[in-house]
Amino acid sequence: MNHIINSSYLLNHARKFGYAVPAFNIHNLETIQVVLTIAKELESPVILAGTPGTYSYAGVQQIIAIVESMAAENNQQVVVHLDHHHDFDDIHNKIRAGIRSAMIDGSAMPLKENIAITRKVTELCHYYGCSVEAEIGQLVGQEDDLIIDDVADPYTHPEDARLLVEQTNIDSLAVAIGSAHGLYKSTPKLDYERLQKIAKLVDIPLVLHGASGIPDSDVKKCIELGISKVNVATDLKLSFAETLKSFFLEKPGSTDPREYNQLAKAAMADVVRHKIMTCGSAGRIYSFK
Repeated sequence: MNHIINSSYLLNHARKFGYAVPAFNIHNLETIQVVLTIAKELESPVILAGTPGTYSYAGVQQIIAIVESMAAENNQQVVVHLDHHHDFDDIHNKIRAGIRSAMIDGSAMPLKENIAITRKVTELCHYYGCSVEAEIGQLVGQEDDLIIDDVADPYTHPEDARLLVEQTNIDSLAVAIGSAHGLYKSTPKLDYERLQKIAKLVDIPLVLHGASGIPDSDVKKCIELGISKVNVATDLKLSFAETLKSFFLEKPGSTDPREYNQLAKAAMADVVRHKIMTCGSAGRIYSFK
């Protein structure tokens, strides 16, 4: 049994049956443990996503080894995903190491160049049995070391989305409809009409980035309109960090990570449970069997 798989079957199943697969950005051992444990508890398909910075911090082989070991112990199949990757050689090396889901982010490029690099990466990935997510339209905010304060036209144009999908053979598409990376200064206003138009023009699963901070009702509406993958990063980081800060304010002399990390993991577990329930993915593993 292969425990690390690509995302194609999961996302197409979600698209067909009207729910979304949650993709949680992981950063360390604790994050991986929490996400896989709660996904097993709730019988939910799950995607573990890592930015280039995450893989540099934790190590590609180390992440793969931890996920493979825990997934085998839990009898789980898990997607390990390259989130917001830009470099062809970097993607190639990680796929050869065993990753089977990749995002090529050419969203900052003109459409023609985005199509070209996306097509090149897709041909490579499909050779290895790796699924591909692309992006069109830019989200403001910070993702890894990339900070986008403002762009002239941040939204995805439906016709551009159709062209990119038709000319690249990608497996899923991240769209910009008003969400953002990082913390929101005010409640985001999502362009549901735009999402509907895109969903009618493309015949692949759509992805919502920047879901942390978006009201549950808005996330559920996006899923109803065609979103099949929901990315969560900031909410996990906040729960972990804020719990640790509170712990050390109360016990500044503590030095045992086995004590303070347990509380931080419990806080993250609450976030993971909540997001799984919001996505409607709980119990969906049963329908695969």
